[in-house]
Amino acid sequence: MFLHADHSGCERRSNLELEGPFAGFDTASTLRPFVVAQLGQSLDGRIATLTGHSKYINRSAALDHLHRLRAHVDAVVVGVGTVIADDPLLTVRRVPGRSPARVVIDAGGRLPPDAKCLVDDGVRRIVLRAEPQAVPDGVEQLLVKRLSPTALSPHSIVETLFDAGLKRILIEGGARTVSIFLEHRAVDRLHVLVAPMIIGSGVPGIELPPISVVDDALRPVTRVHQLPDGDVLFDCDLRLAASEDNADAAA
Repeated sequence: MFLHADHSGCERRSNLELEGPFAGFDTASTLRPFVVAQLGQSLDGRIATLTGHSKYINRSAALDHLHRLRAHVDAVVVGVGTVIADDPLLTVRRVPGRSPARVVIDAGGRLPPDAKCLVDDGVRRIVLRAEPQAVPDGVEQLLVKRLSPTALSPHSIVETLFDAGLKRILIEGGARTVSIFLEHRAVDRLHVLVAPMIIGSGVPGIELPPISVVDDALRPVTRVHQLPDGDVLFDCDLRLAASEDNADAAA
């Protein structure tokens, strides 16, 4: 499904046509979590320069899409590194909709107590840790299992949030967090927003353990959407890909 930016009424049609990437979000089973991850990058897979500068690789329509993603889920999840580097609000501002619960993965207890995502605006604010530590008033702390000394288990995170009533979960960043969730097959849908830009060096996006043969690569069922201002959205259905892999293995 492609959008055409040179037609009249483009913005109205774009909003309608871009509902495609959200198909299944609202009807996802309430018996298990539904996890979507998103990543914005350049054509050569960079999310920032070597100095960490990233504003803005993706353009306005991609930012609108990110906020629309937030409005479709119950919780938006980021790693503490993203909070320290960018201090994001994690609210819905660019499109109509409600803001989801804001969740920070903080395996090492590094979360600044004055982070903007912890501001009390009536939305649930949650910190995920392996051991309890102090949190600001009104902020929930949920304990999850460790994956390693520096990381928490993606599956434990998803299960804990689901048990807390958060059924649809957005893993927004950063790239390391998204990569860990992908590595451990804890993502149902992946939205990759690609800007027509070649940086040539810098911080890579998705990084997974090395494979020996291409046959072992992830091959998600993917739909492509052209955004009005030039960025391209790849909507990857990892749950469907996993089902097909299992069927092939059983054949």
